[in-house]
Parts: sequence; C-alpha cells; structure tokens
Amino acid sequence: MRLLNLRYFLFVGLVALFVAGCGAVEMVSQPTLMPTIVLPTSVAAAATIPVVVTDESPAVATLPPTWTPQSVMIETATPFPEFEFTPIPTYTPWPTFTSTPTPTPTPSDTPTPSITPTHTPLPTDIASPTPDFVAPVTGNWLPNGSFEGGWSHPNGEPELQIPDQWLFEFDEGTNRLDSDPWNKWVRPEVRVLNGDFLPESEHDLFIWDGTQTVKIFKGSGAISFRLMNEVPLAAGTYTFETYIYPDLVIGYDEIGGKIWADDELSGEVQLRVGGYRSDWYLPRFGEKNRFSHTFTINEPQTITVGVAIRGRWALDNNGWFMDDWSIKKIG
Repeated sequence: MRLLNLRYFLFVGLVALFVAGCGAVEMVSQPTLMPTIVLPTSVAAAATIPVVVTDESPAVATLPPTWTPQSVMIETATPFPEFEFTPIPTYTPWPTFTSTPTPTPTPSDTPTPSITPTHTPLPTDIASPTPDFVAPVTGNWLPNGSFEGGWSHPNGEPELQIPDQWLFEFDEGTNRLDSDPWNKWVRPEVRVLNGDFLPESEHDLFIWDGTQTVKIFKGSGAISFRLMNEVPLAAGTYTFETYIYPDLVIGYDEIGGKIWADDELSGEVQLRVGGYRSDWYLPRFGEKNRFSHTFTINEPQTITVGVAIRGRWALDNNGWFMDDWSIKKIG
C-alpha cells in the first residue's frame, strides 16, 4: 500500500514537473521583439547595421544611400523702392466775407429818370382842401415821406405793415407779362423796419433818412403793387422825389453773396402824380436809385402821388427798399 502511494505521488510530481517545463520552454522559444527603426541620415554612402529578425539569428542588411534632397532654386524678391510720402498742401481757408455797404451815389449832371411833361390840367372834380396852405417846416409836403410814423395791419393781415397815411394796392392772379403759372401775381409782404430788424452793416444801405425804412418783397413770387399818398397842395411847381433800392436776387454764391437778377426786365418802376403816368423805368439792381418828377398845378387841390412797381418773375428774392421820399415846392 505504501509502495502504491509512493508511486502515485511520484507520478503526480513528474506530471507537474513536465507541465512546468513546457511553459518555460514556450516563453523562451517565442519572445516578442519590437523591430528597430532606423531613421535616414545625411550620410550619402551605404551603411551596414544589424537587423533583428524574429526566431532567426541576426542578419546584415544593406540599405540604399540615404536620400539627398535636390537643390531648390529660391527666388529672392526685388525689394520695392522706399516710398516717399508727398504731403498734402496745407488748406487755405476762404477769406471772411465782409459786407460792404453800397455807397450812396452823389447827385451829378447825369440825366435821371425825371420827366417834366407838358402840363395836363388835373380833373376839376378832385377835392380841394382849404385854400390857405401853410408850407411844412421841413419843406417836404409829402405826409410821412420818410416812413418814420407808425403802421397798421389792413384787414388784420399780419404780413402787411402799411405805413401811416399811405395807401397800398397789389395784384393777384394772372400775370399778363408772363403766362407761366409759376409767375402769377401773388400778394407781397410789407414791413416798416428800424435798425433793430436789420444787420448793422445794412443800416446805411437801406435807411437814408431818420431811423426807419419800408421793405416790400416776396420770396419766389412775382409781385405788382402801388404805394400811394393823398397830398393837399397849394398852387405852384413841385418836384416829387423817391429813392428805391431793388433787392432782386436770383441766387447766392459760395460765400453767401447775392447774385443779382441778370435780366433788366426783372424789376420796373413807374411814377404817378395825379393823372400822370411815367414810363416804366428799369432801375439798377443792388443799388440806391433816385426817381423824380416835376409838375405844376394852377390852383390848390389834393392830388394822389406815389409809385407803381412790378417784379414780373418769381425770383429767389423779389425785394424793394424805400425811404426818404418828398414833394418839395420849387416855384
């Protein structure tokens, strides 16, 4: 029995020994090796290096010459010439515009639009004032001739400031001088202005006697109007004299200066004394113009005197300044 047990244990030991030996042999006979990677070098000649091969003895491999890159032609860009900056000229501003008042012309021997026609007797039905006339202290028989008095709004129209003792008439609608609807007659505006309502540089330009002037005007409108006064006069010879500045503008230049109307028919003036009508005068625009008419009456009476003015086209500014009007007895 003991012999059987001994043989059994001996057999089991041999089997275990055999199994262990097989495992050891497998681990030795099949090693796992990583191949060696050889990077190219700059050496042009062939090199001899060992190469590891699985389950084989080391061998010798001959590699082709290491790759030598071909030469590359590199173009060198021609540098740009150095840029020279040309400075922009320094801006020279426009000179400041200064309005220069138009000097009042000095009377000369140059003929003025004064007409002394052969006297035509006035209608006998004109109302006559009291026969005993007293000459005015100022020598001016024309009431409020320099427009120094007050003014009123006829019919409550705020655009109309009619100077005291004066009558104002105007046309509206069809313009027989130009049928274009743009140039139809429109109601003008009337202002009695003192220095507070004018730039200081324009005081001497538009105020010629006292402290006030009258401006009758319309922007972009054709106008036709009459400014009249009823004057009681004694028998004698008189000169009716007016000063008028046509402010007729068709545009403005780059510094705000006025560009005057370039057609002489843009503005016309007619004197009226009783039943007399002068020709239509063509005034100089942008200047102070003098108009006068001398007449004689044989007996005391009240006559209607004044001017008719028309600006037949709708200019940018159709304006008229008036001041220093008079009727003076000369004989």
